[in-house]
Amino acid sequence: MAFWLQMGFLLASLSSAVRGRVEQQLSPECREFLYMGTPPKGLEHQPVRYICQFYNKKPRYVTLYNIEQHIPIYSAYTFKRSEGEKCVDVPWMYEPQLSTSFNTDEMQPFPSGYMHMNFEDAQAILDDYTNAIHYERGTLNPDEHQNELDDKASTYTLTNVVPMVPDFNDRIWNKQEHIIRKRLNNYCRGTAYIVTGITTSGKMIRRENMNRIAVPTYMWSAYCCVDYDHNTPFTERNKFPSFAHYGLNDDENNEIVEIPVQKMKEFLKKTTFVNQNFQIFVGDCIPPSSSN
Repeated sequence: MAFWLQMGFLLASLSSAVRGRVEQQLSPECREFLYMGTPPKGLEHQPVRYICQFYNKKPRYVTLYNIEQHIPIYSAYTFKRSEGEKCVDVPWMYEPQLSTSFNTDEMQPFPSGYMHMNFEDAQAILDDYTNAIHYERGTLNPDEHQNELDDKASTYTLTNVVPMVPDFNDRIWNKQEHIIRKRLNNYCRGTAYIVTGITTSGKMIRRENMNRIAVPTYMWSAYCCVDYDHNTPFTERNKFPSFAHYGLNDDENNEIVEIPVQKMKEFLKKTTFVNQNFQIFVGDCIPPSSSN
């Protein structure tokens, strides 16, 4: 009894700066991060939950989370112009609603002690990464693609994190995130919608003889910006209104492949299980008024 009383006291005293709302259907306020208010289609066959990620009482982005493999399938967000230099120092967060009956939609900092045992059944916890020496935490919605400190802070939740090979994450993937930030900073005039996700092939991180977290085989990302500078240099012109890229999550990969969104759909249909109606953006981000 004393343990449960202590657990309740600690939970009540934790900071509630970040909250994530688990939803069956996305609310209008969370659809603002999706092109035409529509999430990617064709991935819902998995045991997943939508998380509307809140920070300081404002929605920040959307995540589709796999509660069996304990990783996000994708995070969808709107790009914010920035210099990419601001940093924040916040604790890692978890999502109570994914696996407990706590009467709150507030995402919480990880507690000390063994309280994580109450929610580790449906999501990753910090202990899962402690001895995973071949991997580090990589964010799907990176803080580099956000400008305000609150937006940056909201990315530091394990529901936005997947295991990435350090060399690939630090040297290859982060470089591409930087390239996309500069491209959208320079040539996207309106809102840029980004979806960043993963594919898996059965490889898992284990803890205490249990499969805990699926390891991504490929990382992929796509953006959509229909309001762009039509005087964009020729070398960048074919990358609007949309483009995509992917990379193999291993320590031997030195390459990011950039392709049109339509080609990315074909690639993902070959490398992961998606439904026939799979789409990343409505109409592949071709503006309704376009003659093409």
